[in-house]
Amino acid sequence: MSLPARALIALVVNTAALVAIGKFVPGVTLTDDLTSVVLLGAILTLLNFVIKPILKLVLSPVIILTLGIGLILVNAIVLYLLDNISQEITIQNVAAYLYAAVLLGIINLVSHILFHKK
Repeated sequence: MSLPARALIALVVNTAALVAIGKFVPGVTLTDDLTSVVLLGAILTLLNFVIKPILKLVLSPVIILTLGIGLILVNAIVLYLLDNISQEITIQNVAAYLYAAVLLGIINLVSHILFHKK
């Protein structure tokens, strides 16, 4: 699959994940404007393409020692960066970061299984 196609799928999935996080995770407030949510999804996609691999490399000992559960920490850090970059999302506490990171990880896992067939 080409890079533009992967980026478009990631944008749609991340935008849908942000909407789900805003609806189901207490402590997460998301703007109601669809354009802002799509822009937020684009920022999250960019963070996932650029920052997330670096975080995985730096935190790889933690990820290995926790048998992959450290990936929740990686997703929480990405969400923390997104919260600091944008005014359209507000995450209030650590529990909200962790729940949102778990939900984001599950949605990304399902999309990876569905769309990355060879």
